[in-house]
Amino acid sequence: MAKLFENKIFQDPEAARAWLEARLWPNGPMCGHCGTVDESRALSSRPGTHQCNACRKQFTVTVGTVFERSHIPLNKWLLATFLFCASKKGVSAHQMHRLLDITYKSAWFMMHRLREAMTPGGGAGLGGAGQIVEADETYLLKGDGKKKAEGAGGYAHKMKVLSLTERGGRVRSMRMVDGTKTEIVAALRAHVDPDSILHTDGAQMYKFTGAVAAHESVDHSKQYVRKAKSGNKVHTNTLEGYFSVFKRGMVGTYQHVGEQHLHRYLAEFDFRQNNRTKLGVGDELRAERALQGIVGKRLTYRRTNAAAHH
Repeated sequence: MAKLFENKIFQDPEAARAWLEARLWPNGPMCGHCGTVDESRALSSRPGTHQCNACRKQFTVTVGTVFERSHIPLNKWLLATFLFCASKKGVSAHQMHRLLDITYKSAWFMMHRLREAMTPGGGAGLGGAGQIVEADETYLLKGDGKKKAEGAGGYAHKMKVLSLTERGGRVRSMRMVDGTKTEIVAALRAHVDPDSILHTDGAQMYKFTGAVAAHESVDHSKQYVRKAKSGNKVHTNTLEGYFSVFKRGMVGTYQHVGEQHLHRYLAEFDFRQNNRTKLGVGDELRAERALQGIVGKRLTYRRTNAAAHH
């Protein structure tokens, strides 16, 4: 950790800018307003600022990214990104505000901007012909405005999450409103290749969905792994392991999360899972991939702090 803080890009804003430019502008400066590449001139009076020859507007490497209009020095943004990506169970805004010597409000907003950068931009459905996709739901913390009736059981008062993962591959998680079969089938159709084999627990809502080529389940009241006729091991252990990290982060690190922000926290944990060491992605590469995601995204404080429906 000490060596990380000694890196010049985490100490000097100019070094941080040059480092980020080298990664976001491999073919020359790109205008954040019109997208023109290598058709600008650098302004000597304002280091890092370029004048676009096409649209005549001025831009820096942060224009058109989640870093745009931030008053926090770029070296602190890079340090926050590296710390955030290297922490398996996340970093609280309080911890970040102490490490970076910025206000708690700034750290909170910074973390949400980084989560926005980690949000995937779509992509192909999970799985494919003959490939296994696990599906499972989990419940955590108390939903906004929801109270558990005295003596009542169940999860009606909790936030609901559905996760889908390829066996040994990508994971994709989403917030559910009610957790009904209709909602789950819609998610399967939207995010899973129809030629995939679906593995779930014994929940009835996954049966006869018509969303996949085949469905196999395991009854957790009897066993956690069983062998299918095809020879495949039927289980949801991949997701159980993912949920264990996710819940430790949400309950242990973040402790309370507004339901309107849950989708960004899911993007954070999905991103780290999809860029994990087992897939050959180290801490530095993981941070660089996160920074590639800052382009073309904006997140204002008003939008972050407003109630959202996802």
